[in-house]
Amino acid sequence: MTGVQRISALARFAAPFAAAAAAGYLLEATAVVNPYWVQIFQLACITSVSALGLNIIYGFTGLFSLGHAAFYGIGAYAAACLMKFGGGESHLFFLAALAAGAACAAFVALLVGLPVLRLTSDYLGIATLGFGIIMKVLFDNADSFLPLMGGARGMTGIARMTSVPWTVVILGIVLVSARNLVRSGYGRALVSIREDEIAAGTAGIDTYRYKLAGFVAGCGLAGLAGGMYAHLYTFLHPSNFDFFKSVDVLVIVVLGGLGNISGTLVASFGWIFLLEGLRVLLPPEYIEFRWVLIPALLIVTMLLRPQGLFGFREFRFFREEAES
Repeated sequence: MTGVQRISALARFAAPFAAAAAAGYLLEATAVVNPYWVQIFQLACITSVSALGLNIIYGFTGLFSLGHAAFYGIGAYAAACLMKFGGGESHLFFLAALAAGAACAAFVALLVGLPVLRLTSDYLGIATLGFGIIMKVLFDNADSFLPLMGGARGMTGIARMTSVPWTVVILGIVLVSARNLVRSGYGRALVSIREDEIAAGTAGIDTYRYKLAGFVAGCGLAGLAGGMYAHLYTFLHPSNFDFFKSVDVLVIVVLGGLGNISGTLVASFGWIFLLEGLRVLLPPEYIEFRWVLIPALLIVTMLLRPQGLFGFREFRFFREEAES
């Protein structure tokens, strides 16, 4: 693919995101659509970023992680604390806070990954689950060493900086970055590790280093999503980052299809809008029944489509043929 063709393909991909960002800004400014559903749309964009991170870890690299919400929380608290220390509501500082949240999550992932990624399969899942529980306890008691974080009472007073244009643009950038990563030499190495780690090592791939790189990249995206979440809802509580939040993202990745960018994107939006749609449709006394209907839907999907809703199909921009 020539440089002109690459620019043309990127322009075709970016056009819908630019239109969505502009339309979202107008809807948000004029309040034509219920602000609640605008906020849910933003949450779906944020969830997509986090799920893409887990897809890099689990879907492409084959690392079974159950602590994704912990890195989501690290990014959220780090970005929120930086904004509160910095003061003001500067958009430039907001971007710096998001970058710092992603960097903090990636750095902690590096520290965790150095010993943990020598484990495999279920052992790795148990180790990441343990880390997630440790971080939940740490968030609960954070006020003992940093009162600003609020501990079990929750962190308040966070500036509301996340808007539709920001979420759409950041999601678009993350999608392009994820696509380029998985189609690069690094991405092919990650997929080879997922398919057969022993064979990949025999072929000369440093499996430990590549697994660590995939884990850090995926957790960094979780931290980025957490920073946007913090500045959308302006309140953080440790319960927002418990084990069940990790399961939510894992379900999205499995439903969309492991190693499938398009499926992860569609499943993220479908999952968030299904949850909120059931909240609206079900009578108040039956609202908790959605936690019965959704697992039932997951079981049916796994029986009928074990490869995920999208399987091996991708939108044209994400297919390898688009590069030829």
